[in-house]
Amino acid sequence: MREDPVLLHPQPQAPESLPEVSHVLELLETAGEHGRDILSTAPVSAAQTRVMYIIEREPGISLSVLRSHLAVAAPSVTRFCDRLQAAGFLRRTPRPEDRREVQLELTEAGAAHLREIRRRREQALRLAMNRMTPAAREALTTGLAAFCEAVVDSHPLPGELPRHGNAAAVPGLR
Repeated sequence: MREDPVLLHPQPQAPESLPEVSHVLELLETAGEHGRDILSTAPVSAAQTRVMYIIEREPGISLSVLRSHLAVAAPSVTRFCDRLQAAGFLRRTPRPEDRREVQLELTEAGAAHLREIRRRREQALRLAMNRMTPAAREALTTGLAAFCEAVVDSHPLPGELPRHGNAAAVPGLR
Protein backbone atom coordinates (compact mmCIF):
# COMPACT_ATOMS: atom_id res chain seq x y z
CA MET A 1 0.00 0.00 0.00
CA ARG A 2 1.46 3.35 -1.07
CA GLU A 3 0.99 6.37 1.13
CA ASP A 4 -0.13 9.61 -0.45
CA PRO A 5 2.74 12.17 -0.21
CA VAL A 6 0.18 14.96 0.23
CA LEU A 7 -1.12 13.26 3.37
CA LEU A 8 2.42 12.74 4.68
CA HIS A 9 3.40 16.40 4.18
CA PRO A 10 0.27 18.52 4.17
CA GLN A 11 0.64 22.11 3.05
CA PRO A 12 -1.02 24.78 5.17
CA GLN A 13 -4.04 26.15 3.37
CA ALA A 14 -4.93 29.82 3.62
CA PRO A 15 -8.58 30.76 3.94
CA GLU A 16 -10.08 31.72 0.58
CA SER A 17 -10.80 35.33 1.57
CA LEU A 18 -8.00 36.80 3.60
CA PRO A 19 -8.50 40.51 4.26
CA GLU A 20 -4.74 40.98 3.87
CA VAL A 21 -4.83 39.73 0.29
CA SER A 22 -7.40 42.32 -0.75
CA HIS A 23 -5.42 45.02 1.01
CA VAL A 24 -2.15 43.99 -0.66
CA LEU A 25 -3.85 43.97 -4.07
CA GLU A 26 -5.19 47.48 -3.45
CA LEU A 27 -1.75 48.69 -2.41
CA LEU A 28 -0.12 47.17 -5.49
CA GLU A 29 -2.75 48.72 -7.76
CA THR A 30 -2.33 52.12 -6.10
CA ALA A 31 1.46 51.96 -6.43
CA GLY A 32 1.10 50.91 -10.07
CA GLU A 33 -1.29 53.76 -10.85
CA HIS A 34 1.00 56.34 -9.27
CA GLY A 35 4.04 54.91 -11.01
CA ARG A 36 2.52 54.27 -14.44
CA ASP A 37 4.73 56.79 -16.27
CA ILE A 38 7.83 55.84 -14.32
CA LEU A 39 7.24 52.12 -14.85
CA SER A 40 6.45 52.51 -18.55
CA THR A 41 8.51 50.45 -20.99
CA ALA A 42 7.29 52.37 -24.08
CA PRO A 43 7.83 52.14 -27.00
CA VAL A 44 7.92 48.37 -26.35
CA SER A 45 5.58 46.28 -24.21
CA ALA A 46 6.43 44.88 -20.80
CA ALA A 47 6.67 41.39 -22.36
CA GLN A 48 9.09 42.64 -25.02
CA THR A 49 11.12 44.34 -22.29
CA ARG A 50 11.33 41.01 -20.47
CA VAL A 51 12.70 39.48 -23.67
CA MET A 52 15.30 42.26 -23.80
CA TYR A 53 16.36 41.61 -20.18
CA ILE A 54 16.87 37.92 -20.95
CA ILE A 55 18.92 38.70 -24.06
CA GLU A 56 20.94 41.25 -22.10
CA ARG A 57 21.76 38.58 -19.49
CA GLU A 58 22.54 35.97 -22.16
CA PRO A 59 23.99 37.69 -25.24
CA GLY A 60 23.98 35.35 -28.22
CA ILE A 61 21.03 33.32 -26.88
CA SER A 62 19.18 31.23 -29.45
CA LEU A 63 15.47 31.49 -30.20
CA SER A 64 14.85 28.02 -28.74
CA VAL A 65 16.58 28.83 -25.44
CA LEU A 66 14.74 32.16 -25.28
CA ARG A 67 11.49 30.29 -25.90
CA SER A 68 12.18 27.94 -22.99
CA HIS A 69 12.90 30.92 -20.68
CA LEU A 70 9.59 32.52 -21.64
CA ALA A 71 7.57 29.29 -21.72
CA VAL A 72 5.68 30.43 -24.82
CA ALA A 73 5.13 29.01 -28.29
CA ALA A 74 7.78 29.50 -30.98
CA PRO A 75 5.63 31.87 -33.08
CA SER A 76 5.25 34.19 -30.06
CA VAL A 77 9.02 34.39 -29.60
CA THR A 78 9.45 35.12 -33.29
CA ARG A 79 6.86 37.94 -33.11
CA PHE A 80 8.57 39.44 -30.03
CA CYS A 81 11.89 39.40 -31.85
CA ASP A 82 10.40 40.77 -35.08
CA ARG A 83 8.98 43.76 -33.20
CA LEU A 84 12.19 44.37 -31.25
CA GLN A 85 14.24 44.20 -34.43
CA ALA A 86 11.84 46.60 -36.19
CA ALA A 87 12.25 49.02 -33.23
CA GLY A 88 16.03 48.83 -33.66
CA PHE A 89 16.58 47.13 -30.28
CA LEU A 90 17.55 43.62 -31.43
CA ARG A 91 20.05 42.12 -33.85
CA ARG A 92 19.77 38.55 -35.19
CA THR A 93 22.86 36.98 -36.65
CA PRO A 94 23.74 33.46 -37.75
CA ARG A 95 25.63 31.50 -35.09
CA PRO A 96 29.24 31.05 -36.31
CA GLU A 97 29.33 27.34 -35.34
CA ASP A 98 26.04 26.54 -37.07
CA ARG A 99 24.80 29.14 -39.54
CA ARG A 100 21.33 27.54 -39.54
CA GLU A 101 20.84 28.75 -35.96
CA VAL A 102 20.27 32.42 -35.10
CA GLN A 103 21.77 34.20 -32.13
CA LEU A 104 20.17 37.24 -30.53
CA GLU A 105 21.90 40.35 -29.22
CA LEU A 106 20.72 43.77 -28.16
CA THR A 107 21.75 46.71 -30.28
CA GLU A 108 23.25 49.76 -28.58
CA ALA A 109 19.79 51.36 -28.83
CA GLY A 110 18.26 48.35 -27.04
CA ALA A 111 20.88 48.43 -24.29
CA ALA A 112 20.36 52.21 -23.91
CA HIS A 113 16.60 51.70 -23.62
CA LEU A 114 17.07 49.21 -20.76
CA ARG A 115 19.50 51.57 -19.02
CA GLU A 116 16.93 54.38 -19.24
CA ILE A 117 14.15 52.16 -17.84
CA ARG A 118 16.40 51.18 -14.93
CA ARG A 119 17.48 54.78 -14.31
CA ARG A 120 13.88 56.06 -14.12
CA ARG A 121 12.74 53.19 -11.91
CA GLU A 122 15.72 53.42 -9.58
CA GLN A 123 15.28 57.17 -9.23
CA ALA A 124 11.57 56.80 -8.41
CA LEU A 125 12.22 53.99 -5.95
CA ARG A 126 15.02 55.95 -4.28
CA LEU A 127 12.77 59.01 -3.87
CA ALA A 128 9.91 56.96 -2.42
CA MET A 129 12.17 54.97 -0.07
CA ASN A 130 13.85 58.17 1.15
CA ARG A 131 10.41 59.25 2.41
CA MET A 132 10.14 56.07 4.50
CA THR A 133 11.59 55.48 7.95
CA PRO A 134 14.56 53.11 8.20
CA ALA A 135 12.31 50.56 9.93
CA ALA A 136 9.74 50.77 7.13
CA ARG A 137 12.46 50.32 4.47
CA GLU A 138 13.76 47.24 6.31
CA ALA A 139 10.23 45.84 6.61
CA LEU A 140 9.64 46.44 2.89
CA THR A 141 12.87 44.69 1.92
CA THR A 142 12.23 41.74 4.23
CA GLY A 143 8.62 41.40 3.12
CA LEU A 144 9.40 41.62 -0.60
CA ALA A 145 12.20 39.05 -0.28
CA ALA A 146 9.85 36.64 1.51
CA PHE A 147 7.09 37.31 -1.04
CA CYS A 148 9.44 36.66 -3.98
CA GLU A 149 10.66 33.43 -2.38
CA ALA A 150 7.08 32.27 -1.95
CA VAL A 151 6.23 33.14 -5.57
CA VAL A 152 9.32 31.38 -6.95
CA ASP A 153 8.74 28.31 -4.76
CA SER A 154 5.09 28.17 -5.90
CA HIS A 155 5.73 28.84 -9.59
CA PRO A 156 9.26 27.92 -10.75
CA LEU A 157 10.14 28.67 -14.34
CA PRO A 158 9.94 25.74 -16.79
CA GLY A 159 12.88 23.39 -16.30
CA GLU A 160 13.75 25.00 -12.98
CA LEU A 161 13.57 23.21 -9.65
CA PRO A 162 11.67 24.91 -6.83
CA ARG A 163 13.92 27.05 -4.64
CA HIS A 164 13.69 27.10 -0.89
CA GLY A 165 14.92 29.83 1.41
CA ASN A 166 17.16 31.70 -1.04
CA ALA A 167 15.98 35.20 -1.89
CA ALA A 168 19.29 35.86 -3.65
CA ALA A 169 18.24 33.32 -6.28
CA VAL A 170 15.11 35.28 -7.16
CA PRO A 171 15.54 37.07 -10.50
CA GLY A 172 15.81 40.78 -9.91
CA LEU A 173 16.93 40.42 -6.28
CA ARG A 174 20.52 39.45 -7.03
